[in-house]
Parts: sequence; C-alpha cells; structure tokens
Amino acid sequence: MDYKDMKFKMWQGCDRGLGKCACGRQDRQLNTYDWLADVPGNNDDTDLVEVQFKNTRKGYYHNVNNLDLKKGDIVAVEASPGHDIGVVTLTGRLVKLQIKKANIRSADDIKRIYRIAKQVDMDKYYEAKAREHATMIESRQIAKGLGLQMKIGDVEYQGDGTKAIFYYIADERVDFRQLIKDLAAAFHVRIEMKQIGARQEAGRIGGTGPCGRELCCATWMKNFSSVNTGAARIQDISLNPTKLAGMCAKLKCCLNYEVDNYMEASRRLPPKDAVLQTLDNDYFLFKSDILAGLVTYSTAKGVAANLEIITTRRAHDIIEMNKRGEKPLSLQEDGKQRQPEKPIDLLADTDISRFDKAKKKKKKNKNRQGSNAQGGDNRPSSNATKQANGNNRQGGNNRQGNRRRPNNPQGAARQNHED
Repeated sequence: MDYKDMKFKMWQGCDRGLGKCACGRQDRQLNTYDWLADVPGNNDDTDLVEVQFKNTRKGYYHNVNNLDLKKGDIVAVEASPGHDIGVVTLTGRLVKLQIKKANIRSADDIKRIYRIAKQVDMDKYYEAKAREHATMIESRQIAKGLGLQMKIGDVEYQGDGTKAIFYYIADERVDFRQLIKDLAAAFHVRIEMKQIGARQEAGRIGGTGPCGRELCCATWMKNFSSVNTGAARIQDISLNPTKLAGMCAKLKCCLNYEVDNYMEASRRLPPKDAVLQTLDNDYFLFKSDILAGLVTYSTAKGVAANLEIITTRRAHDIIEMNKRGEKPLSLQEDGKQRQPEKPIDLLADTDISRFDKAKKKKKKNKNRQGSNAQGGDNRPSSNATKQANGNNRQGGNNRQGNRRRPNNPQGAARQNHED
C-alpha cells in the first residue's frame, strides 16, 4: 500500500492518533471503539450496520440499498409494524463480532435499513418523543388503579409513533393483560411490555457513579455478570452495604474488574495463621497490602504493637527458616535488630517562656504629676484624706438608712418606741 499520497491528520482530545473517527466523543451510550474505521475497505467487507435507539436499545440491520453510511448518521429502519428512527453507531467488520456477542443467531432478527431519515421522518420522531414522559406518568396511574405490583420505569415510542414499548420492573409475575387493553385504549398505539431488572433500569436512566464518571451500564456495558460479596473479600474491601451498592441498589459491577489481579497477587502472600519467630519476639500477621506485596506484622495478636513492614519474599524466607529450626535476628532483610524508636520531645528546641505574659507597667499621667508637684503644700495628708473618706462613707450609710426606714413601717414603729 502506498502511503505517500494518503492524507493524515493528527486528532486531539478524544480522537487520538492517526485514525480519523476511530475514537470519537461518545455522545451515544454503549458506543464501541471502532479501531478499523480508517482501514480502506472496512465497510465493503459486510453490509451489516449497528443502529442504536433510545438509551441502551440497539439493533443490527442490513444495508441492502448500499447507502454511504458512517457513524452518527440518522437512518430509518424496518420495524414491525412501520419504521423506526435510530443512529448509526458502528459499521464494518466489527459489527459481526457485536452480533456474535449479542447472541443473535436467527437471520430473521436482522432487518433492513430503508433510507437516511428525511425531515418528515424527523418531525414524526420528535412528535412521538415529546409524548413519552406524559405517557409514562399516566401509565403508572393506570397500573396503580389496577392494583398491579409493578413499576413502569420508562416508555419509548417508535419513530413513526405507531408503537410504544413500556419497560417495567416487578419482583413477581404480573398479569398485565387488562393493563395492555387499558393502555391501548388510552394512547391508541400498539403496546409492547418488556420486563427489565434494576441494573437495566439504571442503564436506561443513566447517572454518575461514586467514582465521578458516568455509569458503566449507561456507557459501555451491555452484558451483566453476577456480582457477590466474595469479590469484595478477595480485594480486602470493607463489607459495608452502603459502599458496595451502586446507583441501582445492587452490588457494583466494578467489583469484578480487578478480582483476577487480586487473586493472582494474593497467591504470593504468606499464610494468615503463620507466626514468624525471631530471636527477639514472635510476630503475628496484622494486615497486608495485596498489590504492593507488603505485609505488616505485630508482636501482639490482633493488636497493633511494635509493627514491622516487610516484603512477602522476606516473610516466606523466615517461614522456611522456622521450619528448619532457625530464627533470624529480626524481621529486617539485613538481619539487624530493629532500633527502638525514641520518644519525640516536642519542646526540645523551643522556649517555654514564650507562654509567660509580660506584666504591663501602668503609665502615670504626667500632667497630674505636674499639678501635684506645684500644689504640694496645699495637699492634705494621707491620714486626713482617709478620715474624710470614712466620714463620707458613714454619712452615705446614714442617708441610705434614712431613706429605707419609711419603707418598713414595723421598723419605724420600733424605732419610735425606743426613742
């Protein structure tokens, strides 16, 4: 192949490398990374096209009219009855792998693509989509009136508005034959009921997970695998239901992502019940860092005392030495004894006198001192001053007593009697 005449363009952002439209911004849910998009002849290999509809619903169709389709084109596809409107999300050889992954075996499940959507098709499509929310609210009221133990989580109208799909959640089997009749009479469309689980409902509604990213079930996950608490135990995660549950109130799907790595790394850990014997003490396993390959030992079982962190290789070496009847000097690699940590004196380099408050001297009034100095001969003596103050206090007390006597008539009578 001659690459001299080919024009390449370096893409930035979500488009990386030299592949044009290979990894675009995922404006549609469950997008597939088309790493063969820029390969010549990719679309000529097969006429199969992947089309996505509202939220997580996808379909696979034959491009019988040989339309020049690319990712993002809005097309009108065959439906039963009528036609539906969707967006092309994948073309070329990878569609075969997606069909195999979706476990589609019957050729009847693969319908045809009619045409690229016209303006008339888009007008009908937007008109049908505008009725979905009101239809969902009214259908919930109808189901509640019939006393059915079910929850209608979403409603999706077909592109031509002749059919509506009702997605519901129910813990038990529900007889919705009467419900279908009431819904058909209320909305005058063909009714299709589909039962989904809590995980599928979260994928259809969407949202942001505790990791700060959009939910996996709403972006790329299509097949759900069972998740149990054993995955959390293998990864040494706290069995807290509020932290292990996702937006769907089920166990997070991401608990299965790293289980294999943790299982492989945990095989290198020493046994939990192994006691490491040294000349100075016996050590018990306190905690372990699985991915880092580090283990922490304590001199007391179940209590953090004299903690020492060593590698898993060193732990296995000490276990082998104990089996031979040998005891190392310490847990350290060099065999040296661990030096006891000295207590840290926080006031070693500080001056504690900084906490003492300095006594503030009262400043004398210079003007008052000057006036006293000029009239020093006329100042009364200290004894005379004290005597005058005492007389004033005594006089004040007498005046106070005279004022209080009229308020106490009994006291006034006794005073007059004594006089």
